[in-house]
Amino acid sequence: QVQPVESGGGPVEAGGSLRLSCEASGYPYSPDCMGWFREVPGKEREGVGSIDSGGIETYADSVKGRFTISKDNTKNTLYLQMSSLKSEDTAMYYCAVDPPGGLPNNNCKLAYLVEFGISGQGTQVTVSS
Repeated sequence: QVQPVESGGGPVEAGGSLRLSCEASGYPYSPDCMGWFREVPGKEREGVGSIDSGGIETYADSVKGRFTISKDNTKNTLYLQMSSLKSEDTAMYYCAVDPPGGLPNNNCKLAYLVEFGISGQGTQVTVSS
């Protein structure tokens, strides 16, 4: 099973910016839905944002106005531009891609992507205050 590959994480000071990348190359299809979620040990997985095949973006309230998702369809590459980072953004960030059978009802709902999407190994983001 092909997995997306995340990169771009690292340490950053509060207020700073980072851009994460996710390469979904090698997929036999062009994903209809891609997005990001994050995990912190001991906490529930949190959807960050998603983008569907029409370019419609959805974000968690916690990151709205600070994070932006974009996609390069020619490369099946997804990006997450993170700005005004806070210590609570510290987490392992994962890229998620809709599975071959698609998400339930082909709905690029962030919760569906988090639960059913194919994710990579993640990239750690650590924000120091």
